[in-house]
Parts: sequence; structure tokens; C-alpha cells
Amino acid sequence: MASEKVLIIEDDPTLLRGLKDNFAFEGYQVLTASDGDKGLGMALNARPDLIVLDIMLPSVNGYEICRLIRKEKLDMPIIMLTAKGQEADIVLGLNLGADDYVTKPFSIKELLARAGAFLRRRRRDDAVLERFGQFELDRSSRRLNRKGKEIALSPKEFELLAFLVRQTGRAVTRDAILRAVWGYDVFVTGRSVDRCITTLRQKIEPNPSRPTFIRTIREVGYRFEPPE
Repeated sequence: MASEKVLIIEDDPTLLRGLKDNFAFEGYQVLTASDGDKGLGMALNARPDLIVLDIMLPSVNGYEICRLIRKEKLDMPIIMLTAKGQEADIVLGLNLGADDYVTKPFSIKELLARAGAFLRRRRRDDAVLERFGQFELDRSSRRLNRKGKEIALSPKEFELLAFLVRQTGRAVTRDAILRAVWGYDVFVTGRSVDRCITTLRQKIEPNPSRPTFIRTIREVGYRFEPPE
């Protein structure tokens, strides 16, 4: 069975070589590109399982690459590398379809761990049942059960929970949630997301005022974190 394919788009040759060697050591097939134009072409043609994407690139920047990849309906995880730590830059990348970000300088072990977690979740994407804590989410019957007892959810609450569970560990913006759960045809705002999160927490959190499953990420959105 072929190992999973990782595309690294980074213009710093030393960092690119280091990333390539470390991912290859972990058993991944590694593709590399040192400019945005080449990287975008490889992303669209090679269809890697995961992309590690620098923001500041020659020819085409990382934001535009991310936008164009998602425009083509490709759903592989994208981890952005950035020297910027400003919240606005982070939110922009997430809104364009990135799944996570790492700020330079970063720990290669942390990056490999995040990449591995995304790829494991990708392997489970076709699973019908999702389990977290004492809960079992059944997408085929659209039911949430706790210890065998069904928890009543509205259609939007179920869709929101299912979306967050599938994005486990990812920081998800309100805009991304709106697109995935409400779609483009209904006029709603981020406040609709917040209200739905509040009612959902009332039904699944042991202490809704101190949530452990659905964490608020300040100035960004939310992240689903099941217990270990």
C-alpha cells in the first residue's frame, strides 16, 4: 500500500529540505515546490493527501493557492506556515480554506504531529459512526446517543455538531461554519453560529459555562476537542 502523499510549498531552500527529509523519514511520499505557481500546479495535478503551505511565496502567495485549491473542490488538509502572528492573517487563511497554521519558528515535531492527526482523521472521514466521550454520533440515522439514550437535536444542531466532529482539532472560523452548515442561500450572520453553539453546548457539555468539547478560539471561531 502506497504511503500518503504530502506536498510542501516553501521558498526557503534550507527549510524546504529539512521538511522534506523529516516527512520522508516518517514514511510519507514527499513532493516539493519552491514557488507558488509550481506549487499550485502540483496541488491541482498530483492531488496530495496533505499540503504544507508557506504564505509568502514567489509568483503566487499561499492565500491565493489556498483559495484556488478550495475553488476546485479539493478537500485535502492544508497547514499554513507563516512568519506572521497577527490574528487577521490567521483568520484570513482559515477563511480561505486552510485547516490549521504554524507560526515560524516552529517545532518540526509539532508540525509532524498535526499533519499525522489530520491524515488519521482523513482516513476516518467515510465512517458513519463517530464516538467522543460518552456520545455516539450516527450520521446515517442523524441521531446523537449518550449511553444508548438519544439526545434530541434540531436539524441545524445536528449538522453543526457533525461538521465540528469531522473537523476535530481544527480551528474553524464562523464563516467556514456558515458555508458548511447554512450554505450560501440563507442570509445569516456569525451570531447565528454563536447561538447554535450555545444551544448545542447545553445538550452535550458537562458544564456549558466551561465547555470542554466545543472550545471558543478568540477572534477566530471554534475548535472541537474530544476527551483523550
